[in-house]
Amino acid sequence: MTRTRRQWVTLGLGAVLLAALCVTAAFWQWHRYTDREAQIALVEANYAADPVPLDDVLDGPGDVLADDDVWRPAVVVGEYLPQDTVLLRNRPVNGTPGFHLLVPLRTQLDGQDVVLVVDRGFVPLGADASEPAEVPDPPAGEVAVTVTLRADEPASDRDANQSSVNAVNTAQVLAAGADGAALGAGETVGAYGQLRGEDPAPATALVPAPAPDTDPGSHLSYTFQWAIFAIGAISGYVVLWRRETRAATVTAGQLLAGDDPSGGSRPPRTRRRKVDEDVEDALVDAAHGPRA
Repeated sequence: MTRTRRQWVTLGLGAVLLAALCVTAAFWQWHRYTDREAQIALVEANYAADPVPLDDVLDGPGDVLADDDVWRPAVVVGEYLPQDTVLLRNRPVNGTPGFHLLVPLRTQLDGQDVVLVVDRGFVPLGADASEPAEVPDPPAGEVAVTVTLRADEPASDRDANQSSVNAVNTAQVLAAGADGAALGAGETVGAYGQLRGEDPAPATALVPAPAPDTDPGSHLSYTFQWAIFAIGAISGYVVLWRRETRAATVTAGQLLAGDDPSGGSRPPRTRRRKVDEDVEDALVDAAHGPRA
């Protein structure tokens, strides 16, 4: 079947559109790969660094953790406010469902009172799954807390039960506590801490937050796959066009030579043989007269 010009144009446009979509997907995966690589580089640079005093990283109330300081360990000296403990929901650890205990810690930065939310660790579900099995108390009095600094998460719009939240957002965490939004008014920072250690140690230790994931994922391989699909879309169209147009084109030289346009051998050259026999008959007739 010979395709019309309109059919070839339609097929060509379809191949170009498919290739464009594949290229778009390849660039999207590439950007995800580079973003992930930047996150891993930040973790590797900060997470294993020596802890620094909190005021080396944050200046005072209202300050926001810089992007370059995320995952940096810091030492905070202050006093826990256990009555304002809040549960963080839907954050399993090692596949185990449960809660994280978020406890405000009152400290000082540059001589000013500051409340820092500390994720003290993980506790498993209780019997009815609506409460943790237990809520161990933090150390009483002044305590030196070593934390991994994290940026505040965006506020969650999901409803939570009393004294629980779905995101580690300082304003939401303090508002869900016993003292409500009045706690830490004007005394907060745009950061929270994931517990690494406490001095003095608590009577009951919690399961610590896991180390950050440094798996780069499959974004780079997906980038190459989409690029190959884009090349395949254009190459497939070109191969199809050349194959069909070549099969439909037979030169006069091929006909005279008896070549098969499909690439095989034609049957014996019967036409040329018939012409030769007619010539011989004409010569015989000229010499001896027409045959009866």
